[in-house]
Amino acid sequence: MQRREKESKRDQQKALKQVETLGEVSWSETDFQEPAMKTKISELHLKFAEKTWNETFQLVRRCMEKPKDESKPCKPLLRSLERLQEVFKVSSMNTMRSRLEMIAKQQGMGFHITDATCYLTADLFYLEVVLLPCGGVQEVKVAQHGGSPAPSESFLQLLRSKHFAEFSMKLAGLFTQYNIPGDNENKIKLFASLQYLGKDLQQISQLPGVPKDSDPQVDVINNGRIGCLIAGKEDCPLMIQFYISPTDGIKTSDLQMIDAETVVQAAQVTVGVSAVTQKLQMASVIPQPPQLDPHGSPVFLPLNEVPHESLSACFLLKLQPSIPMMSSFVNKLSQITGVAIPDVDLQWAPLPQLLMRRSSANSHGETLHEQDTIFTLRLPGGAMHSYIVSRAAWVVPPQRATVVDNVPFTHPAHVPALLELLRHQCAINTLLRSCVTSQCTGTVSGCDLHFEVLPESETSFSVTFLRPDTDSLAVLLVNIPNSHQISCTLFGAGMGNPSMDEYLSTVMRRFMSIPLTLRMLYSKLEEITSVPLPPSRPATTEAVNDHSAPSTTAVTDTNSALTAHSQSAAVPEDSFTDAGSACYAMSVAKCELLPEINTSPAVNPYPSTPVGVFSHWMTNNGQLTELI
Repeated sequence: MQRREKESKRDQQKALKQVETLGEVSWSETDFQEPAMKTKISELHLKFAEKTWNETFQLVRRCMEKPKDESKPCKPLLRSLERLQEVFKVSSMNTMRSRLEMIAKQQGMGFHITDATCYLTADLFYLEVVLLPCGGVQEVKVAQHGGSPAPSESFLQLLRSKHFAEFSMKLAGLFTQYNIPGDNENKIKLFASLQYLGKDLQQISQLPGVPKDSDPQVDVINNGRIGCLIAGKEDCPLMIQFYISPTDGIKTSDLQMIDAETVVQAAQVTVGVSAVTQKLQMASVIPQPPQLDPHGSPVFLPLNEVPHESLSACFLLKLQPSIPMMSSFVNKLSQITGVAIPDVDLQWAPLPQLLMRRSSANSHGETLHEQDTIFTLRLPGGAMHSYIVSRAAWVVPPQRATVVDNVPFTHPAHVPALLELLRHQCAINTLLRSCVTSQCTGTVSGCDLHFEVLPESETSFSVTFLRPDTDSLAVLLVNIPNSHQISCTLFGAGMGNPSMDEYLSTVMRRFMSIPLTLRMLYSKLEEITSVPLPPSRPATTEAVNDHSAPSTTAVTDTNSALTAHSQSAAVPEDSFTDAGSACYAMSVAKCELLPEINTSPAVNPYPSTPVGVFSHWMTNNGQLTELI
């Protein structure tokens, strides 16, 4: 009996703490500050100690319905009502109505009731929710402006399952899709233009293309002209999925080590305000039937040849999540669309710093503004890597970056080029994030291997490290001319074997991870130093594409070590154990970097030997020296 009384008392105290602002007294903002708050709460404890949950809930509703100032609703009361809504069991029609009304108000929508039907309304659409006496939901319909209500299975299941948070998030996305700026006349015009854009994008997505990936879904997302288009229906905004980092073949333990939670990069297609009047389509701009030009790109009609309107608005790709982009890439966005992105709205910072912010759960507060940053991660087997990001190298103007949330455009022809540019930046970010979003420690103690990551151009960076076989340095240059062509070149390892570069490039493209690639590189280097290659059997190379099966012409004697090897760029099936895999012919002579590194035409030539935390190991002529 005493236990039940204690539990009842705790429930009452919890209710009072959640409400906090009830009472027949006049409230002001100062009433919710110490020590006034304690006094008010004490009064409430005495006055409402015997109140039930239902009485408490109804009292808060009455307080909300009669605010002293309609333009300034009492925020503490609003928070209290929201908290009560979250814990109150929905078991009647009235409680379901109250929950839907609160969600509508949170989204800035109107709310109306007719018998057992609730209407959540906006300017260009509304939700119709038919309730049951027990608080259940019989049907949910969504109606666009000028259209008939259509059943929505997704909204219905969320409400039937009482998943109100997910319902609110889905409603917020739909509200954003239809939250078109301007007066009613302009809203209707923009809504019509957005509808034509969506139909044109859908036609582009259906044009034939050449498969580039074995996984059809990944191929559509990463290589499709407009990615994977999720066509906008009454209950779903128009979405484009355009980039996903490949993780095929990675073991569970390796996924943990690279801190890689697979996230599909997407963009919602909508409209927004423009400071400059833009011409927007009021009809399809794709000729019928759709055509491809000699380069395989869709053919579009100029806006002057189809009905259009000049409006103070533009289409938007609302990036989900937002993407850190370098300044040169931001400028290219404007060059593609002809729509300027105001520099005054952008906040610039070094790219690694922005990538750190995107993984705040793993970041420990150090930034490139303060000092060189050191990241550590533990690999399977207990080995530790540390990655040094030099402040001086990344704060230079060419490496400044900003977080982009929206990309404006005015024509469906812009979308394929915009997506390719966004994919390019996503590929760079994925590689850098693989080593700069693990634990930030500020020290290299306890780590087995140390690496320095330095920018070399807008689309390339280098990783400097100590060779495992000698006390000398080597550099891995990673060049990313676009999201589909990622290449690695190894310098200073005492050899110039193209087979090794092809192998590392394939590993990097397949797993998009610097730590995984370096671990496999170390494994190869250790094999080479432990098993010398006989001079009578020189190594050969075999060039193959990324999708060919592994091919090895190594000849292995059962009673001796490996005698010869030639391997394609394809990654072996067991890429991580490398057990019994063949080695590359490599010299273990004194390590010297080559004077120049060849990159693609779009990338500046490798300017000089990397400098930074390893600079004290360099000679005046830029060549690496062996440590004594």
